Amino acid sequence: MPELPEVEVVRRGLDRHTTGRRVVDVDVLNVRAVRRHRGGGADFAARMRGVVLGEPRRRGKYLWVPLLADTDNHAEPGADALLAHLGMSGQLLVQPHDSPVERHLRVRMLLDDGLDLRFVDQRTFGGLSISEGGAELPAEVAHIARDPLDPAFDADDLYARLRRRRTGVKRALLDQTLVSGVGNIYADEALWRARLHYARPTDTLRRAEVTRLLSAVHAVMVEALGEGGTSFDALYVDVNGASGYFDRSLAVYGQAGEPCPRCGTPVRRDPFMNRSSFTCPRCQPRPRRGRW
Repeated sequence: MPELPEVEVVRRGLDRHTTGRRVVDVDVLNVRAVRRHRGGGADFAARMRGVVLGEPRRRGKYLWVPLLADTDNHAEPGADALLAHLGMSGQLLVQPHDSPVERHLRVRMLLDDGLDLRFVDQRTFGGLSISEGGAELPAEVAHIARDPLDPAFDADDLYARLRRRRTGVKRALLDQTLVSGVGNIYADEALWRARLHYARPTDTLRRAEVTRLLSAVHAVMVEALGEGGTSFDALYVDVNGASGYFDRSLAVYGQAGEPCPRCGTPVRRDPFMNRSSFTCPRCQPRPRRGRW
């Protein structure tokens, strides 16, 4: 699933290509792609025709675009928003209208400059919907915490909440109500940089360790953004279809058996929540009292 850097790469691409553009026409080619829209596919298309797309925003892995009445890029109080979640394989692509249609094209929006905004989703776990009054913050994502790249992120509050939890630190990082946008890849990379094992109990973390971990999360995400995100296959691309290259910089994720870049110890893979965790046994010793 795309994580924060991949979603932020898409948001920035949308900002360059779609902000201020008017939607001329909409085709919903697969109603499953708009299943979260209560009015259905026809209503979604009708309500999107003629709106102006505002500056895209993000909370964690969700994207939304304020829907404006005109091109002054100012959302009226109570304005709606186009809400998008990429799911496992969703892509938002900006393409010339006459370019070949993608095999898994689900929704197609023609913009007033002759380009298409296309939602492509092979596995159809993602989707688009219109959030009523959601221009500032859609109600559907209000429960999601801020992420470490958000200027309003409160590190002291997170530390206090971690200390009250009785769980492993990686589970906490993946809990979107605590801190958003961190998925399996960047959790493993940040924990390696912070020299913390994924099963370390959160109620034993010292403030300095949480500070070090948050610094590592921030750094790994900024670096991933600089590389366009992490693309393991053709599903993870920006709005122009280009892949990211941060996978070439991964220290431990997916590197089982390879030497740790810091100490040379072979990287270990453990089953974790129906996925995997990758650690260096020497740099990240397993806690005596761990929580998985």
